[in-house]
Amino acid sequence: MTDDIAFNREHKFEYGVLEDLTPSLRRLTAPNPSPFTFHGTGTYVLGRGNVAVVDPGPAIATHVDALLEALQGETITHILVTHTHVDHSPACALLQPHVDAKTYGYGPHGQGKFEQGVQIEEGGDMDFTPDVTVRHGDVITGDGWSVECVYTPGHTSNHICYAHREEKALLSGDHVMGWSTSIVSPPDGDMGDYMRSLELLLERDDEIYWPTHGAPITNPKPFVRAFLVHRRLREQQVTRCIEDGVDTIEKMVPVMYVGLDERLYPAAARSVFATVLYMVERGDLRHDAELTVDAAFALN
Repeated sequence: MTDDIAFNREHKFEYGVLEDLTPSLRRLTAPNPSPFTFHGTGTYVLGRGNVAVVDPGPAIATHVDALLEALQGETITHILVTHTHVDHSPACALLQPHVDAKTYGYGPHGQGKFEQGVQIEEGGDMDFTPDVTVRHGDVITGDGWSVECVYTPGHTSNHICYAHREEKALLSGDHVMGWSTSIVSPPDGDMGDYMRSLELLLERDDEIYWPTHGAPITNPKPFVRAFLVHRRLREQQVTRCIEDGVDTIEKMVPVMYVGLDERLYPAAARSVFATVLYMVERGDLRHDAELTVDAAFALN
């Protein structure tokens, strides 16, 4: 199913080493590998001398210590957060006592849904609230660098990408990654928002994406188009499942994700649920009883 996306799972790095990527961008990879984080969270450093840290990462003291050691002689002036999953923002609390820098982000976990009157379940970094709240189109400037905030809800409702304007580079967080598709898990994750956020990126002129996990995406627009096609193919799979009498998400997952590690079935089920909710929103599907992950679905 993912053959339509040219994934790149080659990623050379060394834990504990701040690597140079471009003249104004560096990255330190946190030691938190998993089926959801690939080799780990990539903490980016933007600028030289007076710098911004983007996604400090999970609450791993050795990772923060390595970052501080690598930046001796430089000053962290900004801490930017793409979103509040536990592999991205918790290290802010470990980093801030050592620096005089404010955190920037869209809001606490679930902020985008709170604005719509939707309450979400806990599942992210519920302790994080940014010192500075940003919105789509805001520009943050530092010493020799600037970023434009690009609001991209879908993976989470508070997901922000940061466009490094001097290099036409997008720090894409988990919105678009080169090694895997993003998990979209309701209620905070929203497939309709995710698709619209992908379409938004096609209107931009970014030349390279630097995701928080894995290698850069050097030809982004065809990659984003492939992601859109991939999600539409998932919708077609849902339709075929229902036509074949496979009408619950629990039954759909093994059919739609052939060969997937069964440990990832729960995450896949959340993603299928997001697809189904989007199809219900458009009027393509109806459901019995309460609209939950356990409901049975039928075509309209």
